[in-house]
Amino acid sequence: MSETPKNTLQYRSDGPEDAPVLVLGPSLGTTWHMWDRQIPELAGTWRVVRFDLPGHGGAPAEPAHSVAELGDRLIATLDGLGVQRFGYAGCSIGGAIGADLALRHPHRVASLALVAASPRFGTADEFRQRGVIVRANGMDPMARSAPERWFTAGYAAAQPAIVEWAVQMVRTTDPACYIAACEALAAFDIRAELGRITAPTLALVGAEDRVTGPGDARTLVAGIPGAGLAVVPGASHLAPVEQPAAVTDLLVRHFSTAWQAVPDSTTGLTAVPAPLAVPAPMAPVVPFGPEAPAEETASAPVEPPAGPDAYELGMKIRREVLGDAHVDAETAGADAFGTDFDELTTRHAWGEVWARDGLDRRTRAAVALAALATGGHLDDLAAHTRAALRAGLTPDEIKEVLLQTGLYCGVPAANAAFRVAGAVIREETTPRG
Repeated sequence: MSETPKNTLQYRSDGPEDAPVLVLGPSLGTTWHMWDRQIPELAGTWRVVRFDLPGHGGAPAEPAHSVAELGDRLIATLDGLGVQRFGYAGCSIGGAIGADLALRHPHRVASLALVAASPRFGTADEFRQRGVIVRANGMDPMARSAPERWFTAGYAAAQPAIVEWAVQMVRTTDPACYIAACEALAAFDIRAELGRITAPTLALVGAEDRVTGPGDARTLVAGIPGAGLAVVPGASHLAPVEQPAAVTDLLVRHFSTAWQAVPDSTTGLTAVPAPLAVPAPMAPVVPFGPEAPAEETASAPVEPPAGPDAYELGMKIRREVLGDAHVDAETAGADAFGTDFDELTTRHAWGEVWARDGLDRRTRAAVALAALATGGHLDDLAAHTRAALRAGLTPDEIKEVLLQTGLYCGVPAANAAFRVAGAVIREETTPRG
């Protein structure tokens, strides 16, 4: 480990300095130690570079708000090490970073393993809700629920020391960096771009993963040309921790046989680094158990539009602010009579006014609360209280907005607003489960 320059990532390097480089990316809430059990074998062949996400494992608390920004910081880190071409294996958000790099820097990613990953992680609402919980309660709710998300019940019962390690790892994560990573996952969606990934790819998943399970892995395999699938029995989300030997074997086999060569710029010839050459390459698909990607079918990816108009931009912002669930409920309940009005408000209010640069989303959320409270629009106030929490306003800040509003709009209106907003805040900030 070394001192971390700004806009790079905290890292650790193991293995021969002159060996081909294999980068390992962590899951949200973990540190590079989640890969400890893989290092003894991997470092015999590769120079293994592991990194921490911002604010994780004592790394500088400099939030990154998109997967692409995390990828840019990793590229800057590798540039500083003089690394141009590398293999990459990442778990969960670490997998998202790898897929992003394979799309934006295909000439640098020689081979790719996506562990417990997905082209889209759950719903945007789910990850923004995590941010609300953390702002209101700190990291403790995420820490206490981590073992259930990460491990099978049997493993958690048999390995209390590892469970405690997981809890403490999450508890010591910087809250602002965790929230920023949740926002990055909320916005991540590469379903339409999977066909552009050219690196030899293995999708690896725990058979009992309830966060990004075998269905997500099959979506990756169906979309990425030539991708292989490996389903690991007896593992949940952190398969490298729960089934280290199986995961290590899969990674060794994949990166030893699927390392994409690039032409030499002077000779036009291609070559695979010597440590990776094998006399008889194995099939890139390494299924575990009854799962096999050959049975899967998928429609061709839909090409994204060339550029959003005001309506498309408005719908995007409307969903980001109010949440998919709210917008889906509104549009599902709409009839032909109200369609034109819905399109008008989406285009004008969301695609033109909310899209302006003059105020940030937090400020616009505060203004909306004040205006809705003044007008007595309590149904909309409830929706915008949720939006304000997900935009980053704390319950105390919402309280101050309503106090200030009450000074000018009157006590009865403020009293009704406090009642509605208070109920929403209690619902939204109470940890689930």
